[in-house]
Amino acid sequence: MVVVLTVVIALICIMLMGVVLIQKPKGGGLDATFGGTGNQLLGANRSTDFIEKVTWGLAIALFLLCIAMSILLASSGGGSGLRTGFILSLFGMM
Repeated sequence: MVVVLTVVIALICIMLMGVVLIQKPKGGGLDATFGGTGNQLLGANRSTDFIEKVTWGLAIALFLLCIAMSILLASSGGGSGLRTGFILSLFGMM
């Protein structure tokens, strides 16, 4: 279950990076590159509203999955000792 959640979290992170790069900042962005001119993305008007909703949805999903992962690891005793020890050693906590 931990492996599945980790893979899903990684996929959401990759999708979130892509959606953030597509968004149109104040000075213009990649949104115009993919859709042409103005607020059109593949012919759909008001694409910034859709992209913003996708961004918020992915961010909320990432937040909830990270909380679910921490609850799952806490209830199972912290996961495997090898992985937990390796991660803690990376952050200098061990």
